[in-house]
Amino acid sequence: MDYKQTVTAALATALDGQLTADEIAAKLERPKTSDKGDMAFPTFTLAKTLHRAPQQIAQDLAEKLDTTGFEKVEVVGPYLNFFFDKGAYSEATLHTVLTAGANYGTNEDGNGGNVPIDMSSPNIAKPMSMGHLRSTVIGNSIAEILTKNGYHPIKDNHLGDWGTQFGKLITAYKLWGNEEDVKKDPINKLVEYYVRFHKEDVDKPELDDVAREWFKKLEDGDPEAHHLWEWFRKASLQEFNDVYDELGVKFDTYNGEAFYNDKLAEVVQILKDKHLLVESQGAQVVDLSKYDLNPALILKSDGASLYITRDIATALYRDRTYHPAKNLYVVGSEQTYYFKQLKAVLKEMGVPSADDLHHVPFGLITVDGKKLSTRSGRIILLAKVLEESIKLAGEEINEKNPDLVNKEEVAKQVGVGAIVFGDLKNERTNNIDFVLADQLKFEGETGPYVQYSHARAESILRKAGNVDVQAAGNQVADPEAWDTIKTLADFPAIVKMACDELEPSVVAKYAIRLAKTFNKYYAHSKILTEDADLPARLALVKAVSTVLKESLRLLGVQAPDEM
Repeated sequence: MDYKQTVTAALATALDGQLTADEIAAKLERPKTSDKGDMAFPTFTLAKTLHRAPQQIAQDLAEKLDTTGFEKVEVVGPYLNFFFDKGAYSEATLHTVLTAGANYGTNEDGNGGNVPIDMSSPNIAKPMSMGHLRSTVIGNSIAEILTKNGYHPIKDNHLGDWGTQFGKLITAYKLWGNEEDVKKDPINKLVEYYVRFHKEDVDKPELDDVAREWFKKLEDGDPEAHHLWEWFRKASLQEFNDVYDELGVKFDTYNGEAFYNDKLAEVVQILKDKHLLVESQGAQVVDLSKYDLNPALILKSDGASLYITRDIATALYRDRTYHPAKNLYVVGSEQTYYFKQLKAVLKEMGVPSADDLHHVPFGLITVDGKKLSTRSGRIILLAKVLEESIKLAGEEINEKNPDLVNKEEVAKQVGVGAIVFGDLKNERTNNIDFVLADQLKFEGETGPYVQYSHARAESILRKAGNVDVQAAGNQVADPEAWDTIKTLADFPAIVKMACDELEPSVVAKYAIRLAKTFNKYYAHSKILTEDADLPARLALVKAVSTVLKESLRLLGVQAPDEM
């Protein structure tokens, strides 16, 4: 039962062409509390055209309105407040949720279109720090949300396995490295060498020249450079995959920058053929002045490629392979200008999907207000944070429910879920200062709070036994349940909004809101009372459990049935 459409239609008739249905729908508001109605229409914007006071317009409209299907319509100042028919609305909502189950809110808007998502993308030979968390979990959640909206996401872990940093790393290894040390502790040793390079480089700038030479050798297929690169890459991937397994994140492809190395010549040739390459101080650039952007540097004066050269090759490959409906790059906000340049170059090249390339930016994650940096040695390992979070969650579960059968599994679900949810509840462009203890709280706007709310609903259903909630009329008479029912009805719109905005926090904030309304209902109502309305109340509990679990799934968070 689409009450928004019903309200819009009633107003459109009463307004007699003053506003279109779309204009009316855009103005509708949700009152903060149910005592002010379930949907409100403000009349301020009509005052100019109708030359009457908003309060008078509201009064006149109320007299013309067909109120069939509404409990009542009230005029409060300049607002028309619509009160829905609670019985019919609750029955329709609960029937829809329980019939659809986990598919509730699914739509086919995407029409199966491919959406490559460039995400996570850690650099080889560097550990996965907390700085890699955001791209990984935001990208993963967006993929789930896109699937729910009928798209076909392709999660691409575009590994940073090429570039001048490998020249620096090979130089550092050749100067200070030891094969046995690296075999014993690959990532930590390689990071140690990398950090030392940047410290020594301050007083010995000639190291940069050596590093550039080594990277050029690597690009040209030098056997020793290629052997070291391959060794560093393999060791890194083993450690990365351990972290991805903990997070429950899987990828469709790991085509890193190196995959595109043999495709760069074609990129350069296309740019030449289209007369887009111009020389600037010995280097090759694309003039982007028509886009009010600085020139894009494609080849250095020594002929070496850059990030953008490889990203052009990547975009070209994705365009030809996937014919994408959208092409997403989940990369930090500091790269916004760069992606404007990349998109502009692709448009100049005539790449068909260039217009559908979207940078999905996100803010920094800091610890104690300080930015993380491998180069400066300020690293907080993501694996260690996950390990600590699981440990603390286990201690909390031991204290609250020592007899829980699968404590270790639940501790992992809660510990990892707390980290993921703690990130995704924030609007992605905001910066986050990470505090583990805050994310693990079982009260407040946290992952464990939402998970516990789901577990509470499942506990009620277990205690109720075999009550057939599907067979009930499902008209919940309890006024304390009304906010929960309305929140359940919002879920399909939330799924669409999260997709349109590529914003997982829309789902996370919704999950918190649903959990809060349900817990308020639970606190004020006796759900398991044996009376004629018991099946309807249990239908509500089942619907809440279903939608909370699905909301958490869209965020990449598991929902334990017991905690």
